[in-house]
Amino acid sequence: MSPPDPTATVDAAPVDYPDLGPGTAEGGHADPQLLADVNLEVTVELGRVRMKVRDLLQLTDGSVVELDRAAGAPVDVLVNGSIVARGDVVVVDDELGVRITELLRSA
Repeated sequence: MSPPDPTATVDAAPVDYPDLGPGTAEGGHADPQLLADVNLEVTVELGRVRMKVRDLLQLTDGSVVELDRAAGAPVDVLVNGSIVARGDVVVVDDELGVRITELLRSA
């Protein structure tokens, strides 16, 4: 089989995609329930620190790692790696949780 001729003429026509249904046209809103079963990774970040490998290897039981955030400061709530809210750490029935105090607007 020989390679295609680069000087050959190709007939092409624009593609006509079908409408995606009600509520998806300009100004419309799709039903958010369509996404209800989509899994998202939710992370609560207390703070961050950069460490050299030698310092990391020296950590033992009882070691304290200082974070870049003050005690009592709000924690960041991330969804798929993007900060979407801030909140306070709370204890509910001996489990840790986050009380959302601020929802952040997307840029």
